[in-house]
Amino acid sequence: MNSSLASSISSLNSVAMGDKKADLVLKNCNLLSVYTKEIISKTQIAIINDRIAYVGLNAAHTLGSKTVVIDVENKYVSPGFADPHLHIDQFVLPSEFAKKALLCGVTSLFSDPIDIVSVTGYKGFQEFLKLGENLPIRIFQVVPGGLPVDAKFSNSKTLSLSQEKSAVKHPHVLGLGEVFSWTKVTQRDPKTMKSLSTMLECDCIINGHTAGISEKKLNAYVSSGILSCHEPINFDQVLERLRLGMWVMIREGSIRRDLKEIIPHILSHGTYLNRLMFCSDGLDPIDFTKFGHIDHCIRESIKLGLKPLDAITMASKNNFDYYNMGKDLGGIAPGKLADILIFNDLKSFKPTKVFVGGKLVVSHGSVVTQFKKKVISPWMKKTVKLKKFSKNDFLIKSKKKNVIANTIFMQNEIITKIGSAELHSKDGIVSASLDYDIWKVAAFDRIHGTNRHSIGFLENFGAEIGAFASTWSFHENDMIVIGSNDSDMAIASNHLIKNQGGLVVVKSGKILASLPLQFAGIISTDSFEMVSSNFQKIISTIVDLGCKFTRPHLIPLFLPFLALPSIRIVSGGIVDVKKRSYIQPIN
Repeated sequence: MNSSLASSISSLNSVAMGDKKADLVLKNCNLLSVYTKEIISKTQIAIINDRIAYVGLNAAHTLGSKTVVIDVENKYVSPGFADPHLHIDQFVLPSEFAKKALLCGVTSLFSDPIDIVSVTGYKGFQEFLKLGENLPIRIFQVVPGGLPVDAKFSNSKTLSLSQEKSAVKHPHVLGLGEVFSWTKVTQRDPKTMKSLSTMLECDCIINGHTAGISEKKLNAYVSSGILSCHEPINFDQVLERLRLGMWVMIREGSIRRDLKEIIPHILSHGTYLNRLMFCSDGLDPIDFTKFGHIDHCIRESIKLGLKPLDAITMASKNNFDYYNMGKDLGGIAPGKLADILIFNDLKSFKPTKVFVGGKLVVSHGSVVTQFKKKVISPWMKKTVKLKKFSKNDFLIKSKKKNVIANTIFMQNEIITKIGSAELHSKDGIVSASLDYDIWKVAAFDRIHGTNRHSIGFLENFGAEIGAFASTWSFHENDMIVIGSNDSDMAIASNHLIKNQGGLVVVKSGKILASLPLQFAGIISTDSFEMVSSNFQKIISTIVDLGCKFTRPHLIPLFLPFLALPSIRIVSGGIVDVKKRSYIQPIN
C-alpha cells in the first residue's frame, strides 16, 4: 500500500532539510522536467520510503551511511508512464500484463474491467480488484459505465446503483468507466443519469466514449459531467472535444491506431497539449511484443514531429492531472511518489531502469522484483455453463427446398451489414454453403445457464475450416460459434466447455489451434509467452486457411457488440441495431 502524502510530510521535510537521511539518491541525472519542459542536467534526486524528498543540484545533505547511491551517468530520467484507459481483463492476468508494461516504462494502468463485470457481476469485480493489488505496478480501476449496452437485448451482468456507490469507496476505484451508450445520456435514461450524478456527488471521474456524436448531442454529453474520450479518430474530432473542455486520450492500440491521423494536425494547428494523453484501449499479445505500449506512442509521436518532452508529458503528467492525482504522481518533484524511469537516449525510450515507489523493478530489460502468486476463486473458472453439444444443436430447419437467408455480412472484422443469400434445404435442414461463403453462426448464453441461444448465417468469412468458436465477446460474453459444418461446430463448442473458455479452430474433426481462457472465459491463467504463442497460432491458422481478414479473432469478439452497426447476434437472436429489432435467419 502506498504511503499518503499527509502521513509522509514530516519525513520528507526532514530529508529535504538534511535532518534525516534518504534511502536512495540518484545522481548525475538529465532530468526531463514535465513542469518546465526543460532538460536539467546534473540533477540529484533523494528518496525516502516511496516518495521523493529532494530534487536539486546537490543532495549531499541527504546522504547517510545506509543511503544507496546510484550514479545515473548523465542518462535521462523521467516520471513513469501511464495508460489512462485500457481493458486489462483480456488475454492474461493483471500480473502477467504488468510484467510487460513495466518493461515499457508503464508504471500506472487505468483499467476498465467491463467484461469481467459482464460475466461475473459485482462479486467478480471485487475479486478482480484483488488481482490488481500488491503488484509492483499501480493499477487503478473504474466501475464499468456502459452495462447493459441495450437492456432490450443484452445478456450481461451489471452493477446496481448501490453497488456502484459502494465500489467507489475502494481506494483504487476512481469513478465510472467509459459511458459508451451515449444515447442513454442524451435521452436521459433514468439509471444512467442517476449513476452520473452519484459519481459527481462522490467527486469521482467519469470517462467518456463519444464515437459518432457531435454538436448539441456532444454538448449534452459533456454537460452531464463526462470530460474525457478516447474515440476521436481525426483532428477535427479532437479539436471539437478540446474546445468543449474535454480531455482526449489519443488511441494507439490493437483495435485502432489513430496517432498518425491526429498528431501532425495538432502540431500544425498549435493546439495546447495539456489535455492530451496517449492510451491503448487494450493490447493483444502480438502487438504488445511487436510494438510495445505507451513507449511506442512516444516513439511514433516524435517521428510525427512531437518534441520528446511534450511526448513525455502526455505520457505522464497529463494523465494524473486528468484523474486529479497530480499531487502524488505524474512528475519528478518533492512529495511525489518515486515512479522513475532511466533512459540511455531520447530515441528508443526503452528504460534501462524502472523504479516504482522508489523500488527498483526493472533493470536492463529484465523484471527484477517478485510477483506474488494470486489465488483465484474457483468459481471464477467455472463460467461456461453449457451442456455437451451434438451436431443437432446447430440445425436450422425449413420445409421449403430453397430459402432466402438473412445473413450477417462482414464488411470488415468489426462492422457488419444485412446480407441476403439463397440456400438449399435437404430433408428439411438448411445448411451453410462454403461455395458461396455462407456460414452458420450461433450465440449461446454461457453465463446464466438458461440454454438460450440463436442460430443464423454469416457471410464473407472465407476460411476453409469447420468451425471457429470463442467465449470472449464484447460485452455480452455469449459463446459465439462460426462454422461450415454442424459436427465441427459441436466439437469446437465442447472443447470450450471442457476448457471453461477460450478460442478454438476445428477442421474435419481435428482441433488445429486452441487458446484456453480459463478465468471467466475471457482471461488465460497461463504465462504471457504461452498465451502469445497460442494466440498467434489461432490467427495464423485461420488466415493461412483463407480468411478474408487479417485479425479474425475480432469477428466473434464484436459480433454480439450492440453499440456498433449494423447487424449483431446475441443469445436472444439476430439484432438490427439501428431499428432495435430482431431479424429472422430465414424469410
